[in-house]
Amino acid sequence: MNNEHRNQLIVEINSLRKEKNAIILAHYYQPAEIQDIADFVGDSLQLSQKAAATEAEVIVFCGVHFMAESAAILSPDKIVLLPEASAGCPMADMVDAGDLRKEKANLPGVKVVCYVNSSAEVKAESDICCTSSNAEKVVNSLGDEDILFVPDANLGGYIAGKIKRPLKVWPGFCPTHHRLNKEDVLKSRREYPNAEVLVHPECREEVWQEADYVGSTAGIIKYAENSAGQEFIIGTECGILHELQKKCPDKKFYLLSDQAICPNMKKSSLQKVRDCLVNLSPRVTVSQEIREKAIGALERMLAVTS
Repeated sequence: MNNEHRNQLIVEINSLRKEKNAIILAHYYQPAEIQDIADFVGDSLQLSQKAAATEAEVIVFCGVHFMAESAAILSPDKIVLLPEASAGCPMADMVDAGDLRKEKANLPGVKVVCYVNSSAEVKAESDICCTSSNAEKVVNSLGDEDILFVPDANLGGYIAGKIKRPLKVWPGFCPTHHRLNKEDVLKSRREYPNAEVLVHPECREEVWQEADYVGSTAGIIKYAENSAGQEFIIGTECGILHELQKKCPDKKFYLLSDQAICPNMKKSSLQKVRDCLVNLSPRVTVSQEIREKAIGALERMLAVTS
């Protein structure tokens, strides 16, 4: 796309944003040009909460499907748009409500802790939700209850290690984070010996065991901002580098692996954002029945973490 076309699209998007009373949200993993036009850039749940608190009538969620669903759950009276309808999440697809109900039947009395990276139907079958930043607090809030953690086994394993108690974890994972390995860390440390290693807990244990810091995308950014260090190796999706370089222009960031890219997060484009504002489509909705159950799990999380 040439600069003239890009600039024209931005002009049209800004005009449509005002005309439709729309807000544009972008996850940290989105392409740089999408992050730059967004009203808010952040983690998925954080973005949905921001949207719910605004007067906007239309939410354009530049992310993946479960994120737009969360916005629809928290903002049932707003129109929620996902610029690319096929932008899904392989990890979220690794658990469905039917299989979860069967597992719950096999584990009487188990409490289901559901990572927000999951469908609305799965949230509706869960007792409480969590994010990567508050998962430890959420799990601890359940005391000695038997817990089934879905769908990310890597995050569940990380939390189990931190709280020193076993959790039953669903065998799901984020393909982008799961493909990072210990050798990537060791190789990066050899190449950048003065850099700190910051990784996401969706990575495998062999990765986070080697890290200097483990945290959510927002946590990684905050750590880099506050650290006295000047060089960082980043173990999460490559889109985060754009925000890191904006927040810390004098620091250096190196991606742990050039394989750290989520194809679904890269499906958004300026053209698709413009088109979805023109057509108010593709629209993401959640049925009233599912919404009422799913919002309970989200509200229970907010009650113990706010």
